[in-house]
Amino acid sequence: MKIIFAGTPEFAAVALVALHDAGFDIPLVLTQPDRPAGRGMQLQASPVKQFALSHGIPVSQPISLRLNGKYPDIAQEAHDLLGATPHDVMVVAAYGLILPRSVLDIPGRGCINIHASLLPRWRGAAPIHRAIEAGDAETGVTIMQMEEGLDTGPMLSMESVAIGPEDTTGTLHDKLAGLGGRMIVDALRKLGQGDLPATPQPEEGVTYAAKISKDEAALNFSLPAEVLARKIRAFNPFPGASASCEGTAIKIWRAEVVKGASGTAPGQVLSAGGPAGVVVACGAGALRLNELQKPGGKRLPAAEFLKGFPLEGRRFG
Repeated sequence: MKIIFAGTPEFAAVALVALHDAGFDIPLVLTQPDRPAGRGMQLQASPVKQFALSHGIPVSQPISLRLNGKYPDIAQEAHDLLGATPHDVMVVAAYGLILPRSVLDIPGRGCINIHASLLPRWRGAAPIHRAIEAGDAETGVTIMQMEEGLDTGPMLSMESVAIGPEDTTGTLHDKLAGLGGRMIVDALRKLGQGDLPATPQPEEGVTYAAKISKDEAALNFSLPAEVLARKIRAFNPFPGASASCEGTAIKIWRAEVVKGASGTAPGQVLSAGGPAGVVVACGAGALRLNELQKPGGKRLPAAEFLKGFPLEGRRFG
């Protein structure tokens, strides 16, 4: 079976590696254009592009696939390339471009998506972040047949994963990426044998995982401690939860709810040192901050952080 693969970040690269290692013929890879990254803001290839080029797989990076969009000539060139590349199916994973009907109709067996949630819950751009932020007990991966709607297509397979009390978006991403790679290999093998039935998504239980914005990273200590703890885990590693302490923005990477603790003023530091560590009052309950980072500094355990940035008696805004 010949596969065109469309994806961009590490989540997609894991699936591409799995397909390559399973022996599938991949004549073409689509990925996002190179983006500035790092301190020097130098153009960097996506993880998908890096793997493809290192294994001799041709790569295309169109900025648009919409024939009636802003870049019709570029889109037409991409369509011509897809049409001229022999393939049976297109596999899509966190690609970053919407596939219009004109693209969905090109592969003989359609386009199959690897989505990091238990659909129809958390359709959209940030399903891993939103599952943790909402306090979901589990999430998973859905392999689905793509259609024009946002993650609305029929489901081909689904597997769940428990969300642990210490899972961050980073740790959960790695679990789901590995699961997605295994599942897409299994799905395509079944498709090749003609045994991959599709099931429509339920009409109930639909939620949308909006794209994460940096503005959401600011912590409001008037919220309950449990809500803030989930938010910190959800925004690790990106964009990183933050709180202002008397004019200094501090990143908070790890925290836990302190049972039985409370304070009268949300944001007030209740303790900063000793066995209790950094404990901050919240709207309901209190939060122990376990890993912090000041501007220009490194991520540090609370005890190390306090040596260079005392917090006793201070208050987070």
